Amino acid sequence: MKKVSWITIGVLSTLVGLYPIIYFSIDRAFGLLSTKSAELLSDKLWNIAFYGHIVFGGLALLIGWLQFSQKLRIKNINLHRTIGKTYVISVLISGICGLFIALYATGGIISITGFFTMGIIWLSSTILGFKAIKNGDVESHKKFMIFSYAACFAAVTLRIWLPILIIIMGEFTGAYRIVSWLCWVPNIIIASFIVSKKLTPKLN
Repeated sequence: MKKVSWITIGVLSTLVGLYPIIYFSIDRAFGLLSTKSAELLSDKLWNIAFYGHIVFGGLALLIGWLQFSQKLRIKNINLHRTIGKTYVISVLISGICGLFIALYATGGIISITGFFTMGIIWLSSTILGFKAIKNGDVESHKKFMIFSYAACFAAVTLRIWLPILIIIMGEFTGAYRIVSWLCWVPNIIIASFIVSKKLTPKLN
């Protein structure tokens, strides 16, 4: 069951991690961007932040799940470290960009607060996880990085919940306000159970 869950997470993370390619291959006037004003879409700083967020966030999502493979850590610790450093750098860039674009989130203060809070959690857990391993605290490193990837995985859960909420509510904005919290809060709750003393050994 654990292996099936890991593979499922890997497949979903890969698919959504590659999703930003769409923004470079077709007209941008689709999905979330279709809700943005022409003025915002023409703003250079917002565009830099938007593409920085989706490109490096996609990269973090693509490679982050590999870090939970015990076989990879045992057989090739140097590869594990390289992927880890790439993940941390990607999170820092994507997370900072994400905090900026969160201020312009569709749906007003509810969406802004939801996505901004998620960004803070993603950045802080990643930084703490990196500091922990630099200090030789492997157990704390594992726990912080579980929280980090739980926040990162919000990119996947958002795309699962949003269409469901749109169908239920019949409109985008209200659904987006809810998903700005729903995409990551359950993930963090699950991560909390995983890092508890009872469940942590199962990940080792």
